[in-house]
Amino acid sequence: MKTTQLIATGACMALSSLIGVDACTGISFHAADGSFVVARTIEWAGTPLKSEYNIVARGKEFASYTPTGRNGMKYTARYGFVGLSVVEPDFVAEGINEAGLSAGLFYFPNYGSYEAYNSAYNDKTIADLQLVEWILSQFSSIDDVVNALHSVHVVSLEPSMLTIHWRIAEPSGRQVVLEIIDGKYNVHENNIGVLTNSPSFDWHVTNLNNYVNLHPGVAPSQKWSGVELNSFSAGSAFHGIPGDVTSPSRFVRAAFFVATAPQRKTAFETVLQCFHILNNFDVPIGVEHNPGDTPQDMPSATQWTVASDLTNRRIYYRTAYNSNIRCIDLRSIDFGRAKSSTQPLDKEQTQPIEMITVK
Repeated sequence: MKTTQLIATGACMALSSLIGVDACTGISFHAADGSFVVARTIEWAGTPLKSEYNIVARGKEFASYTPTGRNGMKYTARYGFVGLSVVEPDFVAEGINEAGLSAGLFYFPNYGSYEAYNSAYNDKTIADLQLVEWILSQFSSIDDVVNALHSVHVVSLEPSMLTIHWRIAEPSGRQVVLEIIDGKYNVHENNIGVLTNSPSFDWHVTNLNNYVNLHPGVAPSQKWSGVELNSFSAGSAFHGIPGDVTSPSRFVRAAFFVATAPQRKTAFETVLQCFHILNNFDVPIGVEHNPGDTPQDMPSATQWTVASDLTNRRIYYRTAYNSNIRCIDLRSIDFGRAKSSTQPLDKEQTQPIEMITVK
């Protein structure tokens, strides 16, 4: 077996071991100054992920994995980008390029279905886990991505792998969800600005009708058979919103929080708002495991959270090990001269503590 095939197979085995423990949640906001921010969490509750950030320069050459090795489509980066990857540097889960185009993958188990792999099409075949890398390196707009999709064959590297759907966004504020079902590309305009996992995006939108009774604020007092009923506390008007970590419940909560959050003045204020809202979607270790199966070496199933300012070309992130927010400014990088590089999200997996001196 070739070395590249061994790498691909090993990466697939690592990701396959995490099946059933994904719970990613995406949100987005427009700031009053016209800027646009997308944000998301990434969860795996099985093992700590190898997570890195990649600085990719223009001109970098890529070759996609296929089920038989690294013998798929070859392409050269037309745009520089910063991507946050899992397991392998080529498996970019979220990123932004120098044109402001953003893309991210979200697991889509049991609902997606790609075309069957055919080695005769290797020169046009790309692994689903590398689609974000391809999008960010090649395109500056959603329309360009959609027009190019029909020229490639997206496949899974391993039959046991979960399928994926993708969020693609541009600085204009437009964003779409790409899903591949029965080998066909379905592109949904995402006006709600939220994405989670299965079922399909249109199902989630329809499901919101089940929560038409929810609204912000305090529910009004009522009398039942002469007994006066009053709210115990603020926020009672959205009592009954689903609180579990399943994908449909997270979609409803995220959509409600996005719809009711105040618009912030600037991109930076909006980025901070995203991190605060996504605090509600941190998944504690233990809730996704059967008794006795809980891992002992992970602080959280939410391994990292990222917010991308598409207008100002900045990507912010924090991790389960270090909740301090860090930022990479793409406008400070000369992608025509920079060297492509990969670095861990955390150089040390330790939460910094600021000690307060009391006199």
